[in-house]
Amino acid sequence: MRDEYDVVTLNPRKNPYAKVAKKQITINLNESTIEYFKNMADEVGVPYQTLINLYLNDCVAQKRTLQFL
Repeated sequence: MRDEYDVVTLNPRKNPYAKVAKKQITINLNESTIEYFKNMADEVGVPYQTLINLYLNDCVAQKRTLQFL
């Protein structure tokens, strides 16, 4: 690794993922819901928060509406 870099010649570019940046929020979920996603996350090998985000993204993409029982 170099001691110094010439920043001008590095050819900087914009972050291609900046448009899909995530925003941290606080949300209250039932313990059973959290357990469900944690168990599913263990089965598929991804973090449970990522799994919840994927599920919610799918709901948005499919334009799902809430149906009360």
